[in-house]
Amino acid sequence: MNDKEDGMDGMDDEDNGRKADKSDQGRRETSGIDAARILHVSDACIVINKIPGEAVQGANPGMDDLPRILMEQLPGNPKSRGFFPTAVNRLDVPVSGCCLFARTPQALRFLNAEFAQGNCEKQYWGIIEKPPLSLVVPEAGELVHWIKTDVKRNKSIAYDEPGPARKQGILRYRITGYGDHYLFMEIALITGRHHQIRAQLARMGLHLKGDLKYGARRSEKCGGIRLHAYSLSFPNPSEKGTMLRLTAMPPFQDRLWDCFLNLSGLTGGSRSSFDARI
Repeated sequence: MNDKEDGMDGMDDEDNGRKADKSDQGRRETSGIDAARILHVSDACIVINKIPGEAVQGANPGMDDLPRILMEQLPGNPKSRGFFPTAVNRLDVPVSGCCLFARTPQALRFLNAEFAQGNCEKQYWGIIEKPPLSLVVPEAGELVHWIKTDVKRNKSIAYDEPGPARKQGILRYRITGYGDHYLFMEIALITGRHHQIRAQLARMGLHLKGDLKYGARRSEKCGGIRLHAYSLSFPNPSEKGTMLRLTAMPPFQDRLWDCFLNLSGLTGGSRSSFDARI
């Protein structure tokens, strides 16, 4: 149910139920999460702006273990006593952005059901190595593939046709601008499969900056990959009939992210989400 790049199908998130991706992640000492990174908090759930290198589950030695950090930093209420915050949209270790954690078993069941029923919206920003001129990439479109995960290699492969152990993956994208060496893309994740965005882009011949596992030329200087969960919308587990919509700017801004913001017309403020239907 939880979604990891995101992942909505039980254990099919970016790494739902699997060991965290270890590709070129930074290592940091941490004593907590800065208040500026807490986008929403209630007795039922919390949304943070995740930093590359943090693990939302199954942290390997040396990684920042977000459930444990959140448990220590926000003890919660009697209903959540003894319940570790559990990621609902389980972002991969090298990915940044809006990450939702349930704080009670009741909220986890509710949110898992809402994600499984398609009642949530997930939008990403990606900075992608500019492909050769011979590869023509439409400026907007929908990608439909059938995705199979190799658990031993912690890697997914996107195929053009259905097959054994393959699950359908759907995303919609729009290219918002071009640089000399990169293109800038907005992505609406419709399903949620293990490494879905990374695998589908690789199938197209596109590679997120820094994503060595899926064909990028070189790693990021500070670890991570250039995939950021910009916005997340979901039904509010604390207030029936209402929606929460959170947005997060890239936690580490530099010339490339600034270029993305300028090309997208986002400098100096937030924006409304693009039409996921294209």
